[in-house]
Formats: sequence, C-alpha cells, structure tokens
Amino acid sequence: MEEKEARRLVESYTDMFMRIGTNYLKSTADAEDICQAVLVKYITSDPQFDSLEHEKAWVVRTAINMCKNELKSAFFRKTTALEEADDVKDITPPDLGITEEVMKLPRNYRISIYLFYYEGYSAKEIAELLGKRESAINMYLSRGRKKLKLSIMNDLGMVKRVNG
Repeated sequence: MEEKEARRLVESYTDMFMRIGTNYLKSTADAEDICQAVLVKYITSDPQFDSLEHEKAWVVRTAINMCKNELKSAFFRKTTALEEADDVKDITPPDLGITEEVMKLPRNYRISIYLFYYEGYSAKEIAELLGKRESAINMYLSRGRKKLKLSIMNDLGMVKRVNG
C-alpha cells in the first residue's frame, strides 16, 4: 500500500474509529488501540471495494467487531473501570453535555444513536452493520431518545417528582 493511500485512510477514518471505540469501550486509550488495529488489518489484508460506501461499511463493521472481541477478552471481563470503584469520589462536573449523556445509555441504544446521528446511517443500514433487524434498531433509537430526554430533563431539574 502506498503512503498516500495510508494517509487517506488515517485522515478519513481515524475520528470515526475513535468515536466507535469510545462508544463501545468507554476509554480513549482502548479506542486508540482499536483504531490502530483496524488500520493495520486494512493495510495487511488489502481488501477490494466497489465504492467508498462499501469501504466505509467494511471499516465500520471491522471496528465494531474488534470492539466486541475486546469486550469479550479476559481483561475487560475481570477489570473494573476506575470510575466504578467504590472508594473513588465522583469528580464528574455537574454540567454534562449531550455526548456525555449519550455515553451513559445502554450499549444498544448508545451505538444505534451514535451511528444514526453522528455517522448519518439509516436504521436499515445500522441493522445491516450490527446484524440486527431494522425494527430492533428503530426500537433502540426510540427508547434511547426517551432515556436521553429524561436524563437531560432530570439534570435540569425539570422532572416532576410524584409523592407516592
């Protein structure tokens, strides 16, 4: 592979790999590892594509698969994130943005919302990428939006509390 082609790959897809990796693994360092692994796989396997959309779908699917494999690894199953440790104080600022709220959603909702809103994929395309039914993706998007709305309204103190 020529240096020019390698540069195009890095410039075109690095940000997307980082966002996908961060969405799945919730760690910038782990996302960087996934980014590097996908680029290495692309360079070493030298896949042939019909179009740029075909190439993009391949790299997204490869990044997602690598993230899923990483989550199955013994390291991820046997470690706890520093933020989840009992003796660590919460240092998260109270004023969170939308991206942080999206990151709090369950994985299926988070990934569907990310691919739909941040990468511009349709529900049908997301279903194909994730190997799920389009109806499931629409459900994840709907429920994810509702959870996101409630979370943001709760953070703003706009949720009415009912005495029960």
